[in-house]
Amino acid sequence: QVQLVESGGGLMQPGGSLRLSCAASGNICNIYAMAWYHQAPGKQRELVARITSSGSTNDAGSVKGRFTISRDNAKNTVYLQMHSLNPEATAVYYCTADVLVAGGCYPVPYWGQGTQVTVSS
Repeated sequence: QVQLVESGGGLMQPGGSLRLSCAASGNICNIYAMAWYHQAPGKQRELVARITSSGSTNDAGSVKGRFTISRDNAKNTVYLQMHSLNPEATAVYYCTADVLVAGGCYPVPYWGQGTQVTVSS
């Protein structure tokens, strides 16, 4: 019913910047909170940043000041702008959104398929 498609990942040198996008489509009535998670090899998936429908944000302390989450409600899209990338940022990045589908009773979390970010010289 709902699809989330991430884009913008790739290979980046340390110190570089990337912008990830995640567009939601389908039988959407409303989207509430949206978030980015990342999962490094051998590690658990962790929250990177979260944004509410009104634009309030919170992020992991490790990315504060370097990563910024934003969203365009008209496009059902969430972004993650990443600056000053370091090798520790290498991971698969997933977006998630709490979506109320048309005819639904309550919002349900949906996940994208993930996009690989690799930071290496």
